[in-house]
Amino acid sequence: MKRNSQKKLVRGILVVSILLLVVSFIMAAPDKKPAPKGQNKIQKNVQEKKSEPLAKAIVRGAALIGAGLAMGFGAIGPGIGEGYAAGKACEGVSRRPDKANLLTRTMLIGQAVSESTGIYSLVIALILIFTT
Repeated sequence: MKRNSQKKLVRGILVVSILLLVVSFIMAAPDKKPAPKGQNKIQKNVQEKKSEPLAKAIVRGAALIGAGLAMGFGAIGPGIGEGYAAGKACEGVSRRPDKANLLTRTMLIGQAVSESTGIYSLVIALILIFTT
């Protein structure tokens, strides 16, 4: 029963993500006006160049969505890992109170190493945001 609800949750998240992706591309697209009749060659070239902002908007939208996904998925691992480490450290301290200092020190080092992946995902997200 629990597995079914997890599948529904994942499907719902995927549907919402796809909808947000489509809406962001639609919102980022510039308005297109119909070309007047009787255009000459220069006017056609100018109109073709106006489609370049659309491509830039699509790239920018994809980069921003990628940055959000990088931070979202990059924060899940460290969050779970640090919570698990803290829980096990609490269990260890409750069993052996005399080793509390050693357990706390080891836990903090493990959490710092675990958090480095979250920091890497932040760096990737910032690169995606500010280079496009």
